Amino acid sequence: MSTKLDSVALATARATPRPLARRIRGLSDRTIAWLFVGPTIVLLMAINIFPLIWTIRLSFTNYAANKPNAEVKWVGLRNYTRILTDADTWANMQTTAHFLIWTLTFQVILGFALAWLINRKFKGNDLITTLIVLPMMLSPAVVGNFWTFLYQPQIGLINYAVEFVTGIPASSFSMLGPGGWAKWSIVIVDTWMWTPFVMLICLAGLRSIPDYIYEAAEIDRASKWRQFWTITLPMALPFLMLAVLFRGIENFKMFDMVTLLTGGGPGDETLLTSIELKREAFEKWRTGYSSAYAIILFVTVFGLASIYVKALNKVKER
Repeated sequence: MSTKLDSVALATARATPRPLARRIRGLSDRTIAWLFVGPTIVLLMAINIFPLIWTIRLSFTNYAANKPNAEVKWVGLRNYTRILTDADTWANMQTTAHFLIWTLTFQVILGFALAWLINRKFKGNDLITTLIVLPMMLSPAVVGNFWTFLYQPQIGLINYAVEFVTGIPASSFSMLGPGGWAKWSIVIVDTWMWTPFVMLICLAGLRSIPDYIYEAAEIDRASKWRQFWTITLPMALPFLMLAVLFRGIENFKMFDMVTLLTGGGPGDETLLTSIELKREAFEKWRTGYSSAYAIILFVTVFGLASIYVKALNKVKER
């Protein structure tokens, strides 16, 4: 009798939907999806949109973060005008462009070459791939300190290697000193660290090319060189351009590694826009001015990235 009553109670409970379940069943899949995704979107907007709006507001004032009780004056476009007419700003932009162009050039060439070599199966392929990828797994702070020791004039291995090759005494030469070498020193380090990243993206592109296309090309007696220019490069180009986009955005805002290597010196030789922005904001405490600087950099990166993405989409549609 007890078992029969329990079965009846269980059947009644199943037949009677709970209020919450009944309400959920009345919602569409789209509404349920928004219930889960909505809070995340609101949080991301609060984290990203609010600081951007606040920065834009500050850029039109003379606000200084170290003087919170001082009177804040509205200065209009004066901060933007001073930045865009300052010769030092354009010099920093030129230094940043030098760093950006050369790092991307070397990383694209070396990364694609390594991907092409690793894509060809050989003994020890996995081990070599792991060793190549190791630099990008390190922290930029660790990489900066590591290469600072390598560049030291007295004990650095780089100077002794230069002395061995060129005959220039190691004590009279410094990669981090004046004379144009400091710019190339940060290009070398960034290339060493992030070429593996470009290699992995290019490798994904190469391995996405179907084998039957190469088989058809061999049937048509196409040479390896022709296969590379007509099959490999065009089909891997979207991946290569994607790697350039990622590295370009990251290198434009490069800060930590360059700060540890050169600190923007000697003089202003390696003073990137990101380092100058930090100095204006947290050393000179010109918060309004630095906010305008940040907005100009944001618009520059966003505009260039938008143009580049349109070009990337056109390449993908071919």
